[in-house]
Amino acid sequence: MSAVSTRLFCPQALLPGGWERDVAIGIDAQGRIADLATGASKSGCEILAGPVVPGLANCHSHAFQRAMAGLAECAGAGEDSFWTWRAEMYRTVGLMGPDDVEAIAAKLYVELLKGGFTRVAEFHYLHHGPDGTPYADPARTSLSILAAAGEAGIGLTHLPVFYAHANFGGAAPGEGQRPFLHDVDGFLRLLERLQAPCEAAGATLGLALHSLRAATPGEIAAILAAEATGGPIHIHVAEQEREVEDCLAWSGRRPVDWLVDEAPVDARWCAIHATHMTQGETARLAASGAVAGLCPATEANLGDGIFPATAFLKAGGRLAIGTDSHVATSVGEELRLLEYGQRLRDRRRARLASGPGASVGRTLFDAALAGGAQACGAGLAGLQPGAAADLLVLDGADPYLATAQGDALLDRWLFALGPSAVRDVLVGGRFVVREGRHARDEAIDAAFLKTLRRLQ
Repeated sequence: MSAVSTRLFCPQALLPGGWERDVAIGIDAQGRIADLATGASKSGCEILAGPVVPGLANCHSHAFQRAMAGLAECAGAGEDSFWTWRAEMYRTVGLMGPDDVEAIAAKLYVELLKGGFTRVAEFHYLHHGPDGTPYADPARTSLSILAAAGEAGIGLTHLPVFYAHANFGGAAPGEGQRPFLHDVDGFLRLLERLQAPCEAAGATLGLALHSLRAATPGEIAAILAAEATGGPIHIHVAEQEREVEDCLAWSGRRPVDWLVDEAPVDARWCAIHATHMTQGETARLAASGAVAGLCPATEANLGDGIFPATAFLKAGGRLAIGTDSHVATSVGEELRLLEYGQRLRDRRRARLASGPGASVGRTLFDAALAGGAQACGAGLAGLQPGAAADLLVLDGADPYLATAQGDALLDRWLFALGPSAVRDVLVGGRFVVREGRHARDEAIDAAFLKTLRRLQ
C-alpha cells in the first residue's frame, strides 16, 4: 500500500458500489487513491464542502474551436449544415499560431474543469502554419496543448491526428485544410517525437485518424501497423448523412460497416459521433468493445442528427461524452442533451434509464464515467484504490443539493443546475478549482482575450 500524503473526508460520496456516507479517502504522493473507508471519522482529514463524485473524462476536444464558439450562427443564402459551418472554422484556423493555440486551450481547459471534466482527449489536427508550412519542430502545436493542460491542471490524453485528403478515395485536400496535413512517414515521426514530452507531462499518448474521408485504406493500414503508442485510437465516423452517401458511393458500404470490416476495431478504439447507423451497424459497433464518443451539444449545433443511444446501450454498447467544438463545456449540458435528444425522437421520457425506478442521471453518469476512462486510456475509473484521485465536490450549500440524497443529487445537478453545482475540483488529489475559481483565472483570461482580439 502506498503511503498517504493527503486525507479527505466526504459527507457523501459515490463509490463503485453506490452512495456511501462519511467516506475518508487517502491519497498518495502520485495523486492516486491509496485507501478508502466508509463510516469513517473526520479526524485528520480535510473536510470537503459537499457530496463527492468522480470527475469525468471528456472524450473529444478540438480546443482551438472554442475561439469561434458563437461566430457561426448567422444564416447563409442556402441550407446551412456542417459543411457551411466548416468555412468559418477554416477562416479561424488561417489566423492562428502556436501561442494562440496555447491561450485558447488553457482557457478552454479551465472551463472544462469548472464544468466537471477532469481529463480531456485532445483530437489535435492543427499541426502546421496557416499556409501549411511545417514548424521547425513538427510537434510545436502539440507542445502548446501539453503546456495548456499543465497550466490548467487537467489530465490529458493527447491524440495527434492523421489527415491527408478532402474526401473518400484520396481526393486532394483543399486550401483550408493545409494546416492539418501529413503523409504517413511524417505522422509516425510526430508520434515518436511526442513520446518523451507526453511522458514527462504525465499525459497519455494515443492517435487519431481524422475520418475515412481524410485517410485512405492503405494509409490507415500503414499507420496501424507501425504506431507504437499503445494508447487509444479515435476516428470521426458517420457524423453526417452526406458522409454516409459518399462512403456508399466510394465503397458500397456504410462508414461503420466499412470500419468494422476493415480495421481491427476493439476496446482501444473510440468511434466519434457514429450518428448515422443502421440497426446492424449499431449492434456491430456495440459488440466490438469500442466506445461511441458522443458530443450532443456540438451534434445539435451542427444539425448532425441523433445517435441511437437507446438501441446502442440495449446492445451492450459503451459510450463516452465529449464537447468537440465547445459550444458547451459542461458535463451537465452534454448528458442532459444526450437524454433529451432520445426523448424528442421517441416522444417519451426517461429513455436511457437502466430500468424501472432507475435514475436517468445515475445511468448516464455511470456510463460516461466508464466509457470516458476507456476512451481516454485513463485506467481505473471511479473512487476506488488505485484510481486517480480526480474528484468533483458538489456545492453542499446549494438548496437543491442540500435537500437531495443519493442519485437525486445527480438528477438535480444534470437536469436542473448545470456547472454551478460544481464547487471544487481535484485532479490527481490536487485542488485545481476552489469555490468555482481557478488559481490562474486572471492570467489565463488575459492571454485568451489578447488572442481573441487578434483573431476577430
